[in-house]
Amino acid sequence: MFGFSLAYFLVILDTTVLTIALPDLSASLGGSLAGQQWAVNAYTVAFAACLLAGGAVADRYGAARVFKAGVAAFGVISLLSAAAPDLGWLIALRALLGVAGALCTGGSLGLLAEMFPVPAARARATGLWAAITGSALAVGPLLGGVLVDLYGWRAVFLINPPVALISLLAMRKARSPRGHRLIDWWVQVLACAFLGLVAEALIDSSYLAGLLALAALAGLVLAERRSHAPALPGGLLAATWPELLAGTVANFAFSGALFVLTLFLQDTRHLAPMAAGLAFLPLTLPMTVNPLLTGRLVARYGPRPPIFCGLALLTVGLGGLGLTDVLVPWLVVMGFGLSFVLPALMAGMVNSAPPGTAGTAGGVLNAFRQVGATLGVAVLGGLSRPLLAAAVLVCLTCACYGAVGSRRRSRVPAAAE
Repeated sequence: MFGFSLAYFLVILDTTVLTIALPDLSASLGGSLAGQQWAVNAYTVAFAACLLAGGAVADRYGAARVFKAGVAAFGVISLLSAAAPDLGWLIALRALLGVAGALCTGGSLGLLAEMFPVPAARARATGLWAAITGSALAVGPLLGGVLVDLYGWRAVFLINPPVALISLLAMRKARSPRGHRLIDWWVQVLACAFLGLVAEALIDSSYLAGLLALAALAGLVLAERRSHAPALPGGLLAATWPELLAGTVANFAFSGALFVLTLFLQDTRHLAPMAAGLAFLPLTLPMTVNPLLTGRLVARYGPRPPIFCGLALLTVGLGGLGLTDVLVPWLVVMGFGLSFVLPALMAGMVNSAPPGTAGTAGGVLNAFRQVGATLGVAVLGGLSRPLLAAAVLVCLTCACYGAVGSRRRSRVPAAAE
């Protein structure tokens, strides 16, 4: 459990740790605001696009084998990223890092199912795994600020190889049999193309990229319908769309707000990277402590009440940040909101997914969350009142989720059975 949890922590950490380093990165390598957005988004786009493929590859070639390959690649590519000579190279390496991260995640999902075959034990392990996500998201800005202030932006990548090595050593005895699942590579290529083109259209306001994204989406839908090995089992999206919507919007708001606030703290308030990282401490603390309470609430009441409560708190926190220059109380509220939403979402997906699709449901949720993170940086980075816009979007999602939840009876989670 320790080995693949540590690797997953590392993978999620890299979705946020670079954000605090953007001003130092820009001063070192140059580039436009769009270039800085792509330095963040290249990882999340590739990660989100390849999550489903990572799960399929793990099922086909063995979870332990794919996990180890992904972790090793993550460490090596991180070293290369630290030595990137210009912004173009860094963006390309960040994309490869996202692919390696998707392999790590797909492998760890398979290992989770293999190591905890009893549903109740697997549910408890899944709760811990989800709590690690929140901790990694919260620690990213703080750790990034410390490293950048002491050693510059390249240090953000140098922390990855030793952690990857520890994870590999902890999992060196893990073995998994090969599976028989087929992989439709054409579907996966279309998914990658669609996500990349959507991000390009939003960041650079490119109509051509937007049209190509629609074409890729149409091709993806057609290919998925005709495929003998579809990436999404039938009925999964219909059964789990409220959780997917909540996860997408939560990550949209969190990653977009993190991007906007980082630039505000360093460019407007002229804080050093370490001071900017410390400014996010009120956000960090709830996300490292509150998931334990969230797990108990999910076990007793099901996942829907914590998700609804978390979305409401996230709305209040974003609204306060958008209307005032005071940060601390609203960051605390936002941190509690995220720490209710994120751990409960995985349980909600498992409860709502059709029988036999719980593992795939986890991969789909992670994919949608990373799509939300990518769009959050792309969209909110270009708005004049970004945090208020995010608050409105989260509020609408909360209302939608509450309306759907009132008509759907929440099932008792496996951990409480």
